[in-house]
Amino acid sequence: MPKLSYRAPKYAYHKASGQAVVRINGKLVYLGPFESKESKDRYKQAVTKWADDQDRQTAAVAVVAKSAPESSTTLVELLAEYLDHAETFYVKNDKPTSMVPIIRRMLRLWREMFGAVLVRDIRPSHLKQLQARMVKEGQSRSYINKLTTYSKAMFRWAVENDLCPTLTWQGLLAVRGLAKGRSKARETEPILPVADATVDATLDHLPDVVADMVRFQRATGARPGEVCTIRPKDIDRTADVWLYRPLSHKTEHHERSRTIAIGPRAQEILLPYLLRAPDAYCFCPRESEARRHADQRENRKSPMTPSQEARKPRRRPRRSAKERYSKDSYRRAVARAVELANEARKETSATPVPPWHPNQLRHSLGTEVRQRYGLEAAQVVLGHAKANTTEIYAERDVRLAIEIAKKIG
Repeated sequence: MPKLSYRAPKYAYHKASGQAVVRINGKLVYLGPFESKESKDRYKQAVTKWADDQDRQTAAVAVVAKSAPESSTTLVELLAEYLDHAETFYVKNDKPTSMVPIIRRMLRLWREMFGAVLVRDIRPSHLKQLQARMVKEGQSRSYINKLTTYSKAMFRWAVENDLCPTLTWQGLLAVRGLAKGRSKARETEPILPVADATVDATLDHLPDVVADMVRFQRATGARPGEVCTIRPKDIDRTADVWLYRPLSHKTEHHERSRTIAIGPRAQEILLPYLLRAPDAYCFCPRESEARRHADQRENRKSPMTPSQEARKPRRRPRRSAKERYSKDSYRRAVARAVELANEARKETSATPVPPWHPNQLRHSLGTEVRQRYGLEAAQVVLGHAKANTTEIYAERDVRLAIEIAKKIG
């Protein structure tokens, strides 16, 4: 768009040609012999066209200025817009992802602290005050840094959609995450592999289906959600090692494929669960509940009364088992089994079973593969795009360092 000017172009004499000229938007327009009626008529036409162009540009600038981020938009209005975006953007399989509740908590903090502030007046100090509040509330450093990153992403989206000045977002980029040991924020314990003895002590207190889910995950290194959603149709069984390609996985929005190799041990665990419809979930809570009720009837000490035998299932029970486990119900089942194991151990004064969760099984396999086959092999098995992510899951094997220290230390 040409630069706006508030002075009309001048009628001038071009010495080399002897013609009248006018300069419009940096270009010379020849009008004819200088001081002739023809040249003056052409000059009036050129200036009139130039004035019309200036009016259109002025109107366009006014429209842009009316909707520009430098207007009187308040932060609470931006937060409402971003929530609408998040609820439609963070969706997988027509359901909101776990990002939506996190985004809601972040927006609530911004609204409570700075809701009435104009978007254009947001400064890096506001984000640092947000961090300080979370530290005071006892939030972990990793959680605070996560919300700090998401806050910057929100303002980047606002700039992209003409809701925020670019300088506001660029200023927030200068705010760093909290460094370990350099703040009063609470530190979280790293997720470590779970010992096989701990898993074995838990298996006896798990339903058979969930116990097989644990065994399968330990053998394959699949994510908990990938274990819950496995179906016969998702498995290629044409070779000795089966290949499981989940219908949905954690990094699919990055356009990355995910293939899980299923070896002989995992195949043996999974084989009984493949005798079903191709699109049915292998690990089904309904089957698990049916088995549990059957075991209860078989182990019943007192005979059933006629009224109990005649009792029919409720048509609309308050809670009914679903078609598949979720990663949360899977985790809760493991936590409950740990509690049952520890209740049984109280009677013998045995060492309690430490609490653990299914994602630690990935750490266990990652560590084992790294020790035996190297970091790259662990990266492939766990399905990581970057080796530094694998290093979080696969604990470093210190045995090699010990052997070297014995020789040269």
